[in-house]
Amino acid sequence: MPPLMATIALAVASASLSPSAGDARFVASAFVLPSSSSRPFRRPPVFASARGPLAAASSDFDYDLAVIGAGPVGVRAAIVAASSPYDKRVCLIDAPRESGALMNEATGEDLSIGGPTGLFSKALRDTSKKIKVGTLRGMGLREDSVWNEIINSCVDLASSNARDVRRQLEYAGVEYIEGLASFDDSGDTNSLLVKKSDESASTISVDKVLIATGSKPFRPGGIPFDGKRVFDSDSINQLSYLPKSIAITGSGIIAIEFAKIFRNLGAEVTLIIRDNVPRNALMKIGLDKDIAATLVADLVRSGIKIERGAQAKSFDVPDDNLKAPIRITLEARGGGGRPTGCAMEVKCNAYLAAVGRKPNTSNLNLASAGIEVDEYGDLTVNSALQTTAKKGNVYGAGDVLGRPFLASTGVLQGVTSVKSMFTSAPTSMSDAEGADTGDGIVDDDPANVCIDSDLSRTGESFDPKSLAANPFAFPIGVWSSPEAAYYGLSKQQAEELGINAGEAIALYAECLRGLVFSPNGLLKLVFEKPEGRILGVHICGDDACELIHYGMELVKAKRTIADLNNSVSVNVTKLVCLSVRAMCIIAKSTQCDEMVISHNIFYLTHTLLFLYYSALFRSYLP
Repeated sequence: MPPLMATIALAVASASLSPSAGDARFVASAFVLPSSSSRPFRRPPVFASARGPLAAASSDFDYDLAVIGAGPVGVRAAIVAASSPYDKRVCLIDAPRESGALMNEATGEDLSIGGPTGLFSKALRDTSKKIKVGTLRGMGLREDSVWNEIINSCVDLASSNARDVRRQLEYAGVEYIEGLASFDDSGDTNSLLVKKSDESASTISVDKVLIATGSKPFRPGGIPFDGKRVFDSDSINQLSYLPKSIAITGSGIIAIEFAKIFRNLGAEVTLIIRDNVPRNALMKIGLDKDIAATLVADLVRSGIKIERGAQAKSFDVPDDNLKAPIRITLEARGGGGRPTGCAMEVKCNAYLAAVGRKPNTSNLNLASAGIEVDEYGDLTVNSALQTTAKKGNVYGAGDVLGRPFLASTGVLQGVTSVKSMFTSAPTSMSDAEGADTGDGIVDDDPANVCIDSDLSRTGESFDPKSLAANPFAFPIGVWSSPEAAYYGLSKQQAEELGINAGEAIALYAECLRGLVFSPNGLLKLVFEKPEGRILGVHICGDDACELIHYGMELVKAKRTIADLNNSVSVNVTKLVCLSVRAMCIIAKSTQCDEMVISHNIFYLTHTLLFLYYSALFRSYLP
């Protein structure tokens, strides 16, 4: 039984909701651990009752399946293929140093195996909550000692996760091959060329191939990235000091997450965004307008300075003196001078560009294999996640397919790919045009979303077209502080679909527990009129990324406001707030006093947390 921290780390790695938690690896080679911190592990015995004998690979190939990329997508797919009922001979190929992984330089151990892009940021976020930088500085600790305390906590989490992933791979019988894999120039997709770090190369024969190499940050031109003071959203993990000030360009989830992380660590943070209205920038990535406004208000309240309608024009980065500030000249969005009274220059110790990601597919020699990509580098796949490879034996999963760049959907794409490879039954939507799949989508057209379909089946189809067309396919989480999450429709989306929709909002601060523990939280329900069926749940506050899963079940089960009003909940729990929210809606519809609006709203999240940790506890039971 792995330790609790390893279990939690694995949960983060395999089910992360943040779009920054795709399956690309993160860079932190600057962190060197003492060899004593890397505990050896033994391969657990394989019991006959637990799984059958390993199936031999086809006589024509070395392996039934080669998975390229050892992020959460690749690891999960490899384990599924090697386990019952498939019992395939599987190899997992990864080049941690090529992708810039977190390494234990003392032992050469890859600590990021199975970890999403956001594993380091999540660890840093949680560390920033429990380590009080101001207190450590007040005790007279040197700055490097403070940073070492922070980094050691993050690396311990990554190390624990990596060891647990390796145990699972060995238990499943997956062979790990370290090297850079690509297709041969001959175009034979049953053959992979694997180059080792010592420049040696070997060729392996495989029946099927799954590409799960993840994504990498988009790097705009004109920014002098150096991995020392100027970073992208991966190389920020090479940071070897705690900056007293940092400027961040970006208005998406990753930028918001890092802005709060560094602010919580005591740094002065400047957020540079191109949009004149920060809320609008967050709405573009799908957040409800009130959730977006709550996040922006929290940024301002925490002391983060936001430069609106601006972009970086030029950089002056001192070469030799880390204490000398970086000077960033700002200009208006699209170029030109900024309005009078706006800052024209920002000084900082470090700079981060978090302006999007792109698939990591450029070094695979895809053209020779006949595998097509779009203008962004996304693999072109059909509904079974099958690429255009000449022999039809190459599949893709995760960030290499493009949006939504989520580890959660990527992992399920990996599982779907394995099912498509080794079963004859269809595992995803029909390619036939005009097919009604029964999961809420008709013709793959977002305008044809049918909320009367069986929403309990949503998420069965994970090809990019289905995901883009289905607002009920997956939940979204933002791992900021406070967290934000949503599932289903916003009121605006519902009205665009021709649905007569209403919404109800309640604040955590309207009840005593919320006022004490999370006064800035907010919950919103979107419902259909007049039946009161719940169409969307939106949360901003503590543990929102956990709590949204209960909201997801309410939507998928087609629960109504009346159902919530009639439900019985344990008192003094966060679940009560949904019932109170329902009472408010019913009261409003009958012109009653709206003062009942959400007197106990904060009770909801405590019950949801109870359900979550109860499930976690039950996972330890035999």
